Amino acid sequence: MIPLSTRMRPLDLDEFVGQEHFMYPGSLLYNAIKNKTFDSAIFFGPSGTGKTTLARIVAREMDSDFVEINAGVSGTKELKEIIGAAKTKFFGLQKEKTYLYVDEFHRWNKLQQDSLLKALEEGVLRFIGSTTQNPYFSINNAVLSRVRSIYEFRPLSVDNILVLLKRTLDDKERGFGSLKISYDEKALRNLADMSEGDARIALDTLGFIIDNLKKEGKIDNGMIREAMQKRTVFYDKSEDKYNLLSALQKSIRGSDPDASIHYLARLIEGGADEMMIGRRLLVIASEDIGMAYPNAITVVTACVQAAHMVGFPEARINLAEAVILLASCPKSNRAYMALESAQRDLENRKTGDVPPALKDSHYSGAKKRGIGEGYKYPHDYGGYVKQQYLPDELYKEEVKYYEPTENGSEASFKKYLESLREKKK
Repeated sequence: MIPLSTRMRPLDLDEFVGQEHFMYPGSLLYNAIKNKTFDSAIFFGPSGTGKTTLARIVAREMDSDFVEINAGVSGTKELKEIIGAAKTKFFGLQKEKTYLYVDEFHRWNKLQQDSLLKALEEGVLRFIGSTTQNPYFSINNAVLSRVRSIYEFRPLSVDNILVLLKRTLDDKERGFGSLKISYDEKALRNLADMSEGDARIALDTLGFIIDNLKKEGKIDNGMIREAMQKRTVFYDKSEDKYNLLSALQKSIRGSDPDASIHYLARLIEGGADEMMIGRRLLVIASEDIGMAYPNAITVVTACVQAAHMVGFPEARINLAEAVILLASCPKSNRAYMALESAQRDLENRKTGDVPPALKDSHYSGAKKRGIGEGYKYPHDYGGYVKQQYLPDELYKEEVKYYEPTENGSEASFKKYLESLREKKK
């Protein structure tokens, strides 16, 4: 039986959902496909975000031959056969282009990837490679240089997935429109939210639910919970995830470990995954604790990584340690405020050029331009020597962005910086 997610793949650009940052009517990619000028590309992003779907739409719009293989099960031998057939079509009477889509392209080694190069240079193939890994690390530079664009696919939004779910429920040909299936709006949104940006998970879960319903039935929260094997309390509007994350951060900022652990418990019980919570804790470690306890970011990173490795239910212990630490240690937002202040200056005033003494002088001709002259290497002076670092305009005004507090470890940094300022005088 064909999976629902495969049956419901969008067939054209008008049906394609998501990736609005590069795919919308009038965008360069949209026009390239419509104008049949699309060349080669790398599609990069997580599973279930539309990479294969868009590749198939491209081939359909181009009116070209389309070959799809998976790098996990196909090798150089199959690739050579595809290139041979493509040459025949390209140089023969047909003059037909061939689009080759290689899923999981990062699985090919350097030699296998390089087998594409000549065909790409000759124009025999138009190539689309998809990967879940960063292409700048997983794909050879030689291939990247011959591919016009790299498109990063992002997890679909809840609203994107809702569009797909409702379309499936209404579609009488490929979906369930001919069945008398009703649904609770909140339950459907919960399914979209819990799918974490993966349309394949959302659609196949919907298919599983409906395949095991009676011909007439209503999709509710209980079914979503059972099908996803997750609790759905988290997704109730009264327990909105952003409200709980906000309450967690504000309780930590307020140094209340009891309230902090309470909101952590509500997040976990509601079905929040460890990385969603972990990302917020990492932000808190730098934004709210900062220089008052610089090691907080190290400890929290270790806790979040540990939580990700062990998974729930044990991950909650790692997260609890991070939350208690953050709530119980000294607080300072001065590093964050220093950056905010510096960025405001860049936006609102003239700051001036980098002083010549600080510019890179490791190239021929730098000395003739006076670049690097007069720079004093602090280590030659016992670790500190007075000299200008700020651009002229800011230096003349004695601008200061970082003003340390007396909290925790930051007090010692403050004392040290004040001693340096005394030396400057």
